Amino acid sequence: MQFNDVIGQTETKQQLIDMVTNNRLSHALLFLGKEGSGALPLALAFANYISIKNGIAAKKKQEAPVSLFGDAEPAETEPEHFTSATIDAWMQKQEGFSKANTYTHPDIHFSYPVIPRKSGDKPVSTDYITEWREFIQKFPYGNAYDWLQFIGAENKQGNITAYECNEIIRKLNLKSFESEYKVLVLWMPEYLGNEGNKLLKLIEEPPANTLFILVAENESLILQTILSRTQLVKIPMLEPGDIEKSLTVKSKVAPAQAQQIAGISEGNYREALQMLQHSDEDWNDLLREWLNALLKNGPAAQVKWIEEVSKQGREKQKQFLRYFTHLLEQSIRLKFMGAAISNFSLAQSEKDFAERFNKLTDVAQQQAIVEELDKAAYYIERNANAKMLFHALSIKLYHIIKDKVAIQVN
Repeated sequence: MQFNDVIGQTETKQQLIDMVTNNRLSHALLFLGKEGSGALPLALAFANYISIKNGIAAKKKQEAPVSLFGDAEPAETEPEHFTSATIDAWMQKQEGFSKANTYTHPDIHFSYPVIPRKSGDKPVSTDYITEWREFIQKFPYGNAYDWLQFIGAENKQGNITAYECNEIIRKLNLKSFESEYKVLVLWMPEYLGNEGNKLLKLIEEPPANTLFILVAENESLILQTILSRTQLVKIPMLEPGDIEKSLTVKSKVAPAQAQQIAGISEGNYREALQMLQHSDEDWNDLLREWLNALLKNGPAAQVKWIEEVSKQGREKQKQFLRYFTHLLEQSIRLKFMGAAISNFSLAQSEKDFAERFNKLTDVAQQQAIVEELDKAAYYIERNANAKMLFHALSIKLYHIIKDKVAIQVN
C-alpha cells in the first residue's frame, strides 16, 4: 500500500509526512475515521513509509566504515520535496518495498479482531495472517463486518483478546529485524475490552523506536485509558469528487453513474462499492411501491411489500434505506435551492420523486423520516428482525406523513 493507493485525503497525507519530516512523530497515533473514509489504507501506507525510511537508516549504520578522520556521512537518498507522490516514487526503488507492499515486512505487525477456529481455542491475530493479507489487498476499505464474514465468523462476535495483548507485548519487545522501527497497526481497538489495559504500560513507555498506529471508527467505544495515551489524527470523509474519480478510473464506471453513486455514498467509499455491486437494483420502483402501499393501497399491500423486502439481504436493505435518505436530502435541497441543484447527482426520475414528495411533506416531516431511516439502518447492521423492523418503520412513516407528527418524533 502506497499513498497513491489511498483515495483523496491529500491534506491528511501531507500532515503525516510533515510529522516525520519535522521530527514530530508521536510514538502512539490514533487514526480516527468513519467507515469508508480510508483510515486503514492510510495507516498501511504510513506504516510502509516509516519502515522503509528507517530500514535505510539502519542499513547505513551497519555498513558505515569506521573512519579516523570524521568522514562525512553519505548523502540522504530521500526525495528533495516531501509529498505523497515523490515519496511513493522513492519507496518503489527501495530494498524493503516488496515486503512492505505485500504486508510481509518483519517489522510491521498487525492486530485485528478474530474468532476461535474451534471451541476452546485462544485465538491471536497471527492465526489469520494469511487471510488478513488477502483481505487488505482485496478490500482495504472494508469494515469489521466484512472482515469477520471473510474469515467465516457468520454470527460469531470478533474480539481482540487478552492472549492477543500478551502477543503484542511479546512481539514489540523483540529486536527489530530490518528497520530501526517496529510498527504495530492495531485495527478496530473498539474490540478491546478491559483486557486492553494490559497494553497501557507498553503504550506509555514503549521500547525505543516503536510506533503504535491505532485505526478506529468510533472514539466512544475505545478504552479511555488507551485513548488518552495517543495522538489523534482525524481522517475526514471523502469528497464526492474523489469517490467519483476513483469509480471512473479504477472500476470503469460511466461518469453519470459514478456521479450519482458518489452523491449518495456521502463520503463512504465502502458504501459506494456496495452500491456499485447492487447498481442493477431499481430502488426507485421499490420505494414507490412502499409509499403507495402506505398511503393508498392499505394493510394487505404493506404486508406483501414487507414480505418481499425482508427476503433481501442486510446489505440490500441498508442500501435501499440509504437511497431513500439520499432522496429526502435532495428533496430538502430542491425546496430551498430549486434549479440550482437540478444537475446535482439527481436523475430525472429522482428529481420528479423529490418534487412530488415536497408537495406531500414539509421539511420537518422529511427530517423526522430521515431520523427513522437512520435508526432502521443502524438496527439492520445489528441483526434486527427485518419483518418486525419494516413493520414498525412503515407504521412510523405513515403517521409522520399522514398525521404530521414530525415535531413529536425525535
